[in-house]
Amino acid sequence: MDIENLIKNIKAKLLESSIIQSVKIEDKTHLHLKHSSHDKNKFHLKITINSSKLNEMSKIDATKKIYHILDHEIKNYIHSVQILFE
Repeated sequence: MDIENLIKNIKAKLLESSIIQSVKIEDKTHLHLKHSSHDKNKFHLKITINSSKLNEMSKIDATKKIYHILDHEIKNYIHSVQILFE
C-alpha cells in the first residue's frame, strides 16, 4: 500500500468512530530511512487527534483505543506511530 492510500484509510477509520472530531496525519518516514530495521513497505506516521471523549481518558487508555481501531494497519503497514491528542 502506498502512503497516500494508507493515510486516506487511517483517516476514514478514525473518523468513522463517533468519538473523534478531527484527525491530522503526517508522514514522518524520512526519519527512519537510515535505520537498519527500515522496511520500504512500512511507514512512520504522526497522528494528531482531536477528541473530547479521548481527552477524558488516560493517555494510555486513549492510545490503546486508537491501536485497537488501527490494528490491521499497525501490523501490516506501520513501522512507527506517534499519537498526539488535542
